[in-house]
Amino acid sequence: MPSLAQMNGSLHIHQFYIGKLRAKQEQLFDSDPELAMLLDNVAEVLSEHADALVDDIAEMESEEG
Repeated sequence: MPSLAQMNGSLHIHQFYIGKLRAKQEQLFDSDPELAMLLDNVAEVLSEHADALVDDIAEMESEEG
C-alpha cells in the first residue's frame, strides 16, 4: 500500500492535471466542442479518482492519529 506522502503527491498531481484539462477545455469550447467535451470527460474521471484519494488519505490519517 502506498504511503500517506505518496498518496498526497498523487492527489496533487491529479489536481494539477484536472486544472490543466479544465483550462484547455474552456479554450477549445467554441472552436472544437467535441474535443472540449472529451477533455471534460477525462477531467471528470480524474476528479472521481481524486475524490477516492481524498477519502483514502482521510482514512489513513485517522488510523495514524
